[in-house]
Amino acid sequence: MNNEVLIVGAGPSGLAMAISLSNQGVPYKIIDKNEGPGTASRAMSIQSRVLEFYQQFGFADRIVENGIEADTLNLYKDKKAIAQIPVGKIGKGMSPYPYVLTLPQDIHEKILVDELEKLGGHIDWNHELVSFTDEDNIVTAKIQSPDGSISPQTFSYICGCDGASSVVRKSLDIDFPGGTYRQTFFVADIENGTELKGSSMGFHDNYFCMGFPVRTTGQLRLIGLVPDDLKVDGDGPKDFTALIPHAERILPIKVNKVNWYSSYRSHHRVAETFRVGRAFICGDAGHIHSPAGGQGMNTGISDALNIAWKLAAVLKGKASTNLLDTYEPERIKFAQKLVSTTDKAFQIMANSRTVKNFVIPFFAPKLLRFNVLKKLMFKTISQTNLNYHQSELSTGEYGKIKGGDRLPWIYNKNIDNFEPLKSYDWQIHVYGDVTQDVKKLANVSGLPLYNVSWNSSMNAKGIKENSFFLVRPDCYVSVATDVQNLEPIKNMIHKYSIRHLN
Repeated sequence: MNNEVLIVGAGPSGLAMAISLSNQGVPYKIIDKNEGPGTASRAMSIQSRVLEFYQQFGFADRIVENGIEADTLNLYKDKKAIAQIPVGKIGKGMSPYPYVLTLPQDIHEKILVDELEKLGGHIDWNHELVSFTDEDNIVTAKIQSPDGSISPQTFSYICGCDGASSVVRKSLDIDFPGGTYRQTFFVADIENGTELKGSSMGFHDNYFCMGFPVRTTGQLRLIGLVPDDLKVDGDGPKDFTALIPHAERILPIKVNKVNWYSSYRSHHRVAETFRVGRAFICGDAGHIHSPAGGQGMNTGISDALNIAWKLAAVLKGKASTNLLDTYEPERIKFAQKLVSTTDKAFQIMANSRTVKNFVIPFFAPKLLRFNVLKKLMFKTISQTNLNYHQSELSTGEYGKIKGGDRLPWIYNKNIDNFEPLKSYDWQIHVYGDVTQDVKKLANVSGLPLYNVSWNSSMNAKGIKENSFFLVRPDCYVSVATDVQNLEPIKNMIHKYSIRHLN
């Protein structure tokens, strides 16, 4: 079979999946009903965890160079500055990318397309999935070409990265429970006549507006709530003109030109399942929520990369098919928690005058002076605290590290334990002395062995001397044990038939 995996949708999630499969030498076909990459900036934030994935593929620096680090969060009340919260590099020491990066989605997608093409990848634009059938050991998909013709093609698996109106999800008759917020958002890219330094949030009456630098310091992305008196039949106005005075009352800006504008109502939904047989769904096809925290696109990319390495392992004979059973439990739990959390945060933010007028503008800056709270905020927003403790692919605990934790980043002039992760394969990490039994296990399994001389500074990262980890391709610890207790790792390798094949 020439095309093992059919990826439906060439947004960030689908492109990330294609890049991952390309790097692992797995055939695929990626289709999208649109003419080409998106042209609107849409999702803006790229979190540390996604940048760490991109580092594994070798193009994180290119993304960073094109984006803007969010150094400060400026708070305004009736366009008057009331606080400035330093947020730049608040994750220092926790990640190679200790900040939130802002990069318009259209530029992000173009970089992903370019990186995919460098790997020899190709996207079939103007191709649409009509229907598909799962026949136990094969997927037959009917795909409509630009000329209108429909042809059946066969694949081993199908992945729906095709957005909130996913054809894949609907074809599988997967329920998408949740609801729609009554509030209407506006989003606009504008050219600003005054300088607005850093990311900003402003408040006026019962409304808020956020401003993010885009591309150059003279351009801004604005996101906010449409006032009720400016709605037209419950929706936002047709153009941004009517909203300009509203935005200028909240933030100290002067709108000189509007490059793009849209209004929308946000949803909060999670699909009842992320997998049926040989079909998987990722990103907005599986979960949508309020834009609070800039998590949506990042979560979708993480979904895609989670299933991509597992599909690659199975298709290349590096693992048994039961590895695929771990995708849904790992990702759906996080999606459910994320939707619940962002829903509560948005409801409080949108409906409480006290929160908008006093708590966020005046109390939040005082609380965020404490480093422990800033670090907690970073871990949450960056998704570096995401764990898979409940996964069947996770077991053991040694020191403060549990199976399912993201591998802590250890970095100094002699050590960078994220560097070997660029192989994007299973590996064994030992932090301390390597025993002969450990060497034998590595030799028998064929898994690369990465040994780091332990020192007391690693205690701060929760790594105890002589820690022994089985590390997944996506940087998560599958098994945490010590060099004297090899059985948990042997059992995991046996359970999923894990092996290293060049």
